Amino acid sequence: MSTSKAAAFGQNEVTLAAYAKALAHPARIAILRMLHQKQICICGDIVEELPLSQSTVSQHLKELKLAGLITGEVNGACVCYYLNGEQMQKVRELFSQFLNALTPEE
Repeated sequence: MSTSKAAAFGQNEVTLAAYAKALAHPARIAILRMLHQKQICICGDIVEELPLSQSTVSQHLKELKLAGLITGEVNGACVCYYLNGEQMQKVRELFSQFLNALTPEE
């Protein structure tokens, strides 16, 4: 979506769409789940648990990081990844508001 068209939508819609795009792959969901369970992971740990190559896992980590859902911290030769709790709370709130607004009243 070009910048001029994105400007036609509210900030919540643009942000929610960015989160949805970042979450739109099963590998990314698995990575988020893994980071939640282990609290912190290096790329090699994730590669060992998923049926994906290291370069593919790195690309998924990049997308999650660009969306702000995870952060990475350099620790020697490795990068340790962990959930961005503040952003995950924002994701939870935005999706909850959106889905509640779509729920038909009984």
